[in-house]
Amino acid sequence: MRAIETTLTVRADGSGTIQVPPEIQPGEHRAVVVVETETRPAAGPRRVRLPTYDLGPWPEGFTVSREQIYDDER
Repeated sequence: MRAIETTLTVRADGSGTIQVPPEIQPGEHRAVVVVETETRPAAGPRRVRLPTYDLGPWPEGFTVSREQIYDDER
């Protein structure tokens, strides 16, 4: 298997051609074609709005240590 990045020329009738490296032997080959279109959304992180809840201030003197949260004895 070999990955080739090249340009695909598509004609009005829907057929297309690509140029492959000369070391690819003539004949039929199985190929996967990925076409990047202009309507593709811009890549980047998606921002998701999560609900927020105001639970008020922490109780006076409240502390939580790592030892209280995790059980490292297991």
